[in-house]
Amino acid sequence: MFREVRVTKFIYAIEGLSLWVGRAFGWCIMLLTLSVSYEVFVRYVLNSPTVWAFDVMVQMYGALFLMAGPYALAQDSHVRGDVLYRLLPVEWQARIDFVLYILFFFPGMMALFWFGAEIAADSWRYKEVSWNSPARIQIYFFKTLIPVAGFLLMLQGLAEIMRCWKAIKHGKWMDRLEDVRETEDMLMHMSETRK
Repeated sequence: MFREVRVTKFIYAIEGLSLWVGRAFGWCIMLLTLSVSYEVFVRYVLNSPTVWAFDVMVQMYGALFLMAGPYALAQDSHVRGDVLYRLLPVEWQARIDFVLYILFFFPGMMALFWFGAEIAADSWRYKEVSWNSPARIQIYFFKTLIPVAGFLLMLQGLAEIMRCWKAIKHGKWMDRLEDVRETEDMLMHMSETRK
């Protein structure tokens, strides 16, 4: 019993980290929106385009895309094509997830981490700048996010493996810190939430 409590705390700690990182990088959306709005205004209203706005947009989009992966996995909000999967008992769903995480997820994330670390190290070594930017901004900071995202995804994957193990053992999925509600579920129960 004590061991299961520790496993549950460990899963929730990893999940909390993934959610925190995802929310923190969610602010990239605000920076992205502001830079696009500013560029549109100065380009078309003042006829004075910027040199830096394109670079900010590309870097913020890349950072947001990379760091949203662990957040989506922690909330189980990734897109699935799982019509038959949902009809299976929880134990079988967990077994399938367990095997697929081992066979496909972890090798892919290890490759992202390993090769991302090489790419980031080379970028830092040469103080890489953007070749397609007139501002020639430094991009080695942003390339560091590649192995960081790989590491965070592997960490969240470990939590998902443990979640599968608990589901196989107990026959039900463990609750998540935050769960994404399906749109149709929210629409069907909208009248209940208004009361």
